[in-house]
Amino acid sequence: MSNPDFNDLLWFLAVAKERSFTKAAARLGIAQSTLSHTIKRLEDQMGIQLLMRTTRSVGLTEAGERLRQSLAPRITEIEADIADLMAFRDKPSGRIRLTLSDHALRSVVWPKLRRVLENYPDIKLELNLDSGFRNIVEEGFDAGVRLGESVEKDMIAVRIGPDWRLVAVASPRYFAAHGVPDHPHDLVRHNCIGRRQERSGGLYAWEFGKGGQELRVKVDGQLTLNNSYEMIDAALDGYGIAYLPENIVQQHIASGQLILTLDEWSPTFDGYYIYYPSRRQNSPAFRIIVDALRHKAG
Repeated sequence: MSNPDFNDLLWFLAVAKERSFTKAAARLGIAQSTLSHTIKRLEDQMGIQLLMRTTRSVGLTEAGERLRQSLAPRITEIEADIADLMAFRDKPSGRIRLTLSDHALRSVVWPKLRRVLENYPDIKLELNLDSGFRNIVEEGFDAGVRLGESVEKDMIAVRIGPDWRLVAVASPRYFAAHGVPDHPHDLVRHNCIGRRQERSGGLYAWEFGKGGQELRVKVDGQLTLNNSYEMIDAALDGYGIAYLPENIVQQHIASGQLILTLDEWSPTFDGYYIYYPSRRQNSPAFRIIVDALRHKAG
């Protein structure tokens, strides 16, 4: 005996529930004759009479009732599972992996995404801190966060933060002992807190600009770090001059714990962007992340 067609079993359940070929056919959206033929074929395949037909009603045989009792809860469970899966398709859920710098995380990304995690408990967020450039496709990231000028042209890029600038700062104690530089080139005679570039392995050359003139200074010093916030602590402790995003040292400058120097030489950089491949199929969770991060000017 060949196995019954799954649709035939579903159609049998419809007749068993309605106790009528006419009502069951209308519910299924098929012709009554098609339904009758299908049930007869099912009975022939199984070698068992399932329904008792009269001119006024349709009843179940003992075998038909046993089949109904066996099938109905299982079909209900399958339908519920399918409904859950369909809901999952449109429900913001799943893991989103981002690569970004410590500054981008603390100044832009985390303040905006902490609320997302509270509102969407099925979204899992993985944040990989790295100041270098990563191949987000090859390394399995959903997106990256970098300055606008650093985003590759074949990527979709969405602005998530305002422009900002780097500033040179040190503690009053350091400047009292070593003097204050008047020009970026004076930094070569100072103890500067360096930043190691993770991908190239070299030290970051400090970028300055004024009146259309741009220059880079290769600084040196006793201490090299790759975390902006550790650099703040080192500058506060008097270990040298640090070159840091202005927005994360403003409170220290305002309080007098750090002194800003070479202010007129401090350049402005494009704000942060989240970028991802143009061919990416965006999940609901990913769209939630991008929308939450999107920069709203003003």
